[in-house]
Amino acid sequence: MSALEKKDLNEIERDAQKLLEEKDADMRIRNYNGFFSIGVTILLIGWTIFQLYFNTLGMMDAITLRAYHAMFLMLFTFLLYPGYSTEKRKRKFIPIQDGLLIFLTVLVFGYLVLNYQRVAMSGGFLNQTDLIIAGLGIILVLEAGRRTSQNLAILAVIFLLFNWFGKFVPGSLGHSGFTLKRVLSHMFWGSQGIFGVGIGVSATYIFIFVIFGSFLKYSGFSQFINDIALTLVGRSPGGPAKVAVLASALLGMINGSAIANVATTGTITIPLMKRTGYKAEFAAAVEAVASTGGQFAPPIMGAVGFVMAEFLGINYTQVMIAAFLPAFLYYLGIIVSVHLEAKKLGLKGLSKENIPNALEVIKERGHLIIPLVVLIGMMMLGYTPLFSAVAAIFSTLISSWFRKETRMDLKTIMMATAEGARGAIGVGVSCVLIGLIIGTVSLTSLGLNFGYVVLEVVGEGQLFLGGFMVMIMSIILGMGVPGVAAYVIVAAVAVPVLINVGATPMAAHMFCLIYACLSNITPPVAMSSYVAAGIAKSDQTKTSLTAIKLGITGFILPFFFLNNPLLLIGSVEDISLLLTIRTLLTASIGVICLAAGTEGMLIKECSNITRILLIIVGLFAIDPKLQTDILGIIVLIIITIIQMRSKEHALTI
Repeated sequence: MSALEKKDLNEIERDAQKLLEEKDADMRIRNYNGFFSIGVTILLIGWTIFQLYFNTLGMMDAITLRAYHAMFLMLFTFLLYPGYSTEKRKRKFIPIQDGLLIFLTVLVFGYLVLNYQRVAMSGGFLNQTDLIIAGLGIILVLEAGRRTSQNLAILAVIFLLFNWFGKFVPGSLGHSGFTLKRVLSHMFWGSQGIFGVGIGVSATYIFIFVIFGSFLKYSGFSQFINDIALTLVGRSPGGPAKVAVLASALLGMINGSAIANVATTGTITIPLMKRTGYKAEFAAAVEAVASTGGQFAPPIMGAVGFVMAEFLGINYTQVMIAAFLPAFLYYLGIIVSVHLEAKKLGLKGLSKENIPNALEVIKERGHLIIPLVVLIGMMMLGYTPLFSAVAAIFSTLISSWFRKETRMDLKTIMMATAEGARGAIGVGVSCVLIGLIIGTVSLTSLGLNFGYVVLEVVGEGQLFLGGFMVMIMSIILGMGVPGVAAYVIVAAVAVPVLINVGATPMAAHMFCLIYACLSNITPPVAMSSYVAAGIAKSDQTKTSLTAIKLGITGFILPFFFLNNPLLLIGSVEDISLLLTIRTLLTASIGVICLAAGTEGMLIKECSNITRILLIIVGLFAIDPKLQTDILGIIVLIIITIIQMRSKEHALTI
């Protein structure tokens, strides 16, 4: 790489960092100097050790672990996240007001740990002090949410107010109202509010897998993935775009943050795509849509799959298998789209000298794949995801020592640990805020009442109409919210609705998950698209619309598996191997046709009528029914023959 290219890349990385700080609160953190900097790092490492120990070998009841986790989350939020955007990021000391908030945090959550057993044994009887502590706890949570996830904090406030003002809402969604004491008791001292499923997920799966992702990053795994992707598809037409798809998919499923993934891999892939000949909007859209899909791509699914397994009460392996086909088809659609766009523009792949040697890449960094093998292998053998993830973290450290170039020394280990813990704060606070939302849903029966309203509007058995309403709701509730948090919110409200109109539990959960994740590329709050557009210097709206076109499979496929769970391989019992293979092949053909129709390119550029026919063929082939598969394939053969003959005729002329 020349000095000029390095300078340009550094400028792009700085711009990406600035964009990420504007769009993602996780990056708007304070940096302390001197003693305080060392102190914060030690605290973050101590928190990590605490979480790893009590998620594996240590013994602690669920509420106590969640209370300590919440205390650490609030403490680090007030320590690291500024209270207002104009505050200077470089500091020597903690601001006085934040020092007071930290003191209140330790007081409130420490009081909960010491008194929870007393309250539980008394049947939930609360004295005046208990109620004051509960009120302070909720205020602290909302303030922490304002600093880390403002959109979600506003949503939590709206839901919280519904506990009192819902009595003024007419119809089935309204309720008779609740007293302040009842709300405080339910939200803070109960097991379905702040200390419910949201923080339970954060204290276990999310924290552990964020640490795992950080260790993979510092071991050099990210560079290994980029190099492998280059060796596989770098020289094919539109190679850089395909590299972006593969690398972003693999890294996105580990870190679970589409925005952060765009800002890291996008600084390399987007300029490379632009230099190859792709338009800025297209290059940005490819990175945004590829990073977004990682959140529902197995085997890790950004830790969401483990949460889904808990909700469904099944083994994670079943969730992983069920997610395989939707994720595969989603990324197949993107790969085909970028390939056809490259053919349409007459683009070539990268030159041979810019492609790393595959054998050298494997020799130098192939050992870095060991942690993923350990993780998946241990889960397949029946170990819990948490135990497997902790083992994978230690295997990352050990495998990095196999070669000098990747060896993680003590300083690197400390940096990986501290960065991972910092990365868990924002999404962790989001999960605490979710407690206020889910607590309101359970206390007011909002979810159940909403289901009744949907049934009244769409009628019983109207699966597609009900699914359409849930799709809109899932996208809205998921806007600007981390993937795991978005799924938990949507699952609490929308999954019962889908089940009531006839969907299977697995299909309902996967439906809500995919649309909650796709809110990252759906206007008006398409966070991933906007960050990618900033890196590419492209129009935000055009980038988002291009991303929707590239990810069209993700928007269409859930409606098919909602009605026919065959597309969720492994979720249907007694399915034959032959039927599974046919479903996979015909659905793949359908996705290719969809991509060809939206891109306007198959063997050659297509007329408008051919594009429409290809889209129809795609829908027919995705549907697992044999009749639609046969009809779709027949039409595709006819279109292909016509295009081949017309192309040959054009060449002879």
